[in-house]
Amino acid sequence: MNYILDPWPWYVSGPLITVVMALLLYHGKTFGMSSNLKTMCTMVGADKVSDFFKLDWKDYTWNLFVVAGAIIGGFIGSHYLSNDSITNLNPTTITELKDLGFNNIGAQLVPAELYDWDAVMSTKGLALLIIGGLLVGFGTRYADGCTSGHAISGLSSLQKPSLIAVIGFFIGGLIMANLILPLIF
Repeated sequence: MNYILDPWPWYVSGPLITVVMALLLYHGKTFGMSSNLKTMCTMVGADKVSDFFKLDWKDYTWNLFVVAGAIIGGFIGSHYLSNDSITNLNPTTITELKDLGFNNIGAQLVPAELYDWDAVMSTKGLALLIIGGLLVGFGTRYADGCTSGHAISGLSSLQKPSLIAVIGFFIGGLIMANLILPLIF
């Protein structure tokens, strides 16, 4: 077993997330990616257009390191710490994905049919990005946070709105995966 290239087991990554959340809670901070977008919009002057962005963005610059860390960590993980093993998927899932037109299922982290440049720059791909981006942006604003903020930060501090939001995220994911995705492909 190659511990550097294999995914970290839950008993390593779970406690690490717990330590980070405990430190954030101790210092009165919350975690979430969408709050970074609000900070960045405020930094470039969105507070002049909408009262929603009226905040002292300098108080939130610490959270921008989370974005930088996610980008840098994702790059390092995908380029230097990845192995080329095929993801072990349920045979039923493989059959269903093949029926939808996906090839090389499990061979890559994300399917090329959705994420390579030809797919993204197609009319269908651009439409999916624009519509999906608008829906995610609306949902994040309506729920007052994103999946990471509610599921990690909100649930760890026992917030009832976060529990409701996370239940909604799961229901939405099930609807997307089982009802809408087959219609798109």
